[in-house]
Amino acid sequence: METVVSGIRSTGNLHLGNYYGALQNFIKMQNEYNCFFFIADLHSLTTHPTPANLHGNVKQVLVEYLAAGINPDTATIYIQSDVPEVTELYLYLNMNAYMGELERSTSFKDKVRAQPDNVNAGLLTYPVLMAADILIHRATKVPVGKDQEQHLEMSRTFGNRFNRLYNHEYFPEPYAFNFSNNLVKIPGLDGKGKMGKSEGEGNAIFLSDTPEAIRKKVMRAVTDSGPTAENQEKPSEIQNLFDLMKVVSTPDTLVHFDNLYNSCTIRYGDLKKQLAEDMINATAPIRDCINAIAGDAEYLRKVAQQGADKARESASKTIREVREIIGFKKF
Repeated sequence: METVVSGIRSTGNLHLGNYYGALQNFIKMQNEYNCFFFIADLHSLTTHPTPANLHGNVKQVLVEYLAAGINPDTATIYIQSDVPEVTELYLYLNMNAYMGELERSTSFKDKVRAQPDNVNAGLLTYPVLMAADILIHRATKVPVGKDQEQHLEMSRTFGNRFNRLYNHEYFPEPYAFNFSNNLVKIPGLDGKGKMGKSEGEGNAIFLSDTPEAIRKKVMRAVTDSGPTAENQEKPSEIQNLFDLMKVVSTPDTLVHFDNLYNSCTIRYGDLKKQLAEDMINATAPIRDCINAIAGDAEYLRKVAQQGADKARESASKTIREVREIIGFKKF
């Protein structure tokens, strides 16, 4: 089977965008590919989290991976820092990464603008660490969004450069992979763009949110004063609510509110109440599972150790072969 690698940074709770945009496909992929799904705690160090926050966030993502339906006996779920071979490969790849290409990275430029007082070397070499995450398992398929495609291109560059430098066709080329033809983009509640952890607390519906929290967030979602003509085009903030309804509500519900909008008889309060209840129902099984396993420390340790062992088995083979190719041979 071909190998798939993907990771989520441990920077907080997972939300509907993570679930419908990625996790649902992960659950399907795990039965058809050799899947490695990791929690990217090393990547999160660029923002200097406290030890307590780092530990809590890693645990939360692990719990939510499991609650969403990723099977640790089928896929390999592991914590990035539990596999030291990743950082060793990161070092080797860094030796052949050039300042100019790293400084031209779009994500680096964005981070410099966003956090000018914290432009650390980890931000500069972020694409190299991402490449190490992928190449350590010699993956060929990487489910990524548009915003990560440049990093994936750089991963191919670093792998191919290693192959040329040592005259050895070792690393395969990884490519973006969309398991489903119907890519789901989940908008945020602020009416400005996609749902995200960094866009503010009120923008995202988290998988662990209580029904009360969901209702409160949805009722605060941005709307306008209502349509002024029949069948008029919906402004972005209203279209966002309908797009969310497409994901969590029944087709009949969506048609009902669409007809109300087109006939200028819609009441946004009713739309939001319905959307909130549908979100609550859609996330209920995951929320129940999160609550059931979050306190089971023994089970979580077992899953993390099992994942680390499986990931290290793959990673250590790569490192042994890479060392030999480079010339680090034992006497």
